[in-house]
Amino acid sequence: MEYINRIIDECSISKVKIAKYLGVSRQMLYNYLMLDKLSKLPKDKQNKLLFLFGVENEDELKNIKVDEQYTKEIESKVNEGINETLNKESITDLRGLSKKEQELLTEIFTNIKNMVIEDNEKDSTGYITLNYLHHYIQMMARIPELKYILAYMSKNNCLAPALEFAYDEDKQYTFEGILYSAMVLYTSGSASKNKVSEQHRKFEADIEQKKEDKLSRTEELTSLRKIALNELGYTTINDSNAKEVFEKIAEIMATKF
Repeated sequence: MEYINRIIDECSISKVKIAKYLGVSRQMLYNYLMLDKLSKLPKDKQNKLLFLFGVENEDELKNIKVDEQYTKEIESKVNEGINETLNKESITDLRGLSKKEQELLTEIFTNIKNMVIEDNEKDSTGYITLNYLHHYIQMMARIPELKYILAYMSKNNCLAPALEFAYDEDKQYTFEGILYSAMVLYTSGSASKNKVSEQHRKFEADIEQKKEDKLSRTEELTSLRKIALNELGYTTINDSNAKEVFEKIAEIMATKF
């Protein structure tokens, strides 16, 4: 892999791009480049690198002379390979979206995939992280503060203007101020352990109460469904009676409450 490292450096090709070309994370690419032989890579990665550098085998790599024309050829192959990889990895139909939106969604998917791969390489938390992210996205429609958190993180890392307010300006402004105060307290390490523990116990109790409420609502709906089915003379809900059953459930609920 010594010759591959040399060629990449002499061509001034970003290792991030090479990783994308191969369809792997940056960390995985670094692991590859630390190997002593190309043959130790997965076969498909070997073939992609041999094609990229225009050789038939690893021995030919030592004879490559990098010049302007060769560098342009490598850059062209890398870009074409990245586009091909992204197209293959597309998990949804992006037709109807603007080019800008398609590029953003594709980049997000690639970053998420790489993040999960890298997490798995470190401590096997990749799936859990992705699952939390999935929950986050699901909840954003009904919890506006989740969007405020995203905005705060972008601003705090200098990726968005501090006075950019894409949502409810007053609420977002207030939330960002509160979140900043909390983050300062957290990063300073000056938060009282006793107070934090007390708040976390309240947090745990609140979660348990929400679970109980959710279970209670589920049991109540199950009970209402049974009553509605019984009154209508059905044994189960199907496509033909669903509308009638739901209307009966709504009628029972209105009478009950």
